[in-house]
Amino acid sequence: MNDLQIRTSFHKKCLRKHHFDSSTIVVDELGLRHGKCRADIAIINGHLIGYEIKSDVDSLRRLDGQIASYNAVFDRVFVIVAERHLNEAIAMLPEWWGIISVTEGQRGAVNFKTVRRPKRNTCVDNYAVAQLLWRNEAREILENLGIHGKQLREKRANLYIRIVSRLDSSELRATIREYLMKRINWRHPSPLSPGDDLFQPSATS
Repeated sequence: MNDLQIRTSFHKKCLRKHHFDSSTIVVDELGLRHGKCRADIAIINGHLIGYEIKSDVDSLRRLDGQIASYNAVFDRVFVIVAERHLNEAIAMLPEWWGIISVTEGQRGAVNFKTVRRPKRNTCVDNYAVAQLLWRNEAREILENLGIHGKQLREKRANLYIRIVSRLDSSELRATIREYLMKRINWRHPSPLSPGDDLFQPSATS
């Protein structure tokens, strides 16, 4: 099984309720830390939830770096891992990460099994969360906070620092989720309809 097969089946079998929930957005390939890492799938609603896929054809060489990026941003994280990687992944992952094993049935069906449920991340990095914002969004937030003039023309890193310094963690995360939710024509899959038998990710995934 490759990434696309796993991703397609996971959207269909495990994320269907999120696709039908108007208060939730499902995003493929969410950039973290300005593209340093991409979350394979992200769920955005009252929380930020990330999913990393490790298929049969993947290796775990990049997993350490991906762990650090996911840890900085998400409230909860899952790895969806092919059975051949399962034991190695368990040894590498933080104890609070959820683990979902994926296997292929005799007739080609993709099956998912929860090996470990996630716990809440207690070490979110507010600056890394602020980096999810586009520049125009960061400027708008600061304008709403009473910041004007040349301070809004500073480099993006400084805009994030100003936002983090003015909002507590709860306010920051709620504000950023609000901005992510209202983006138009963003990098997310086409919504499922109740009659869909197969989900196809967008060309940008």
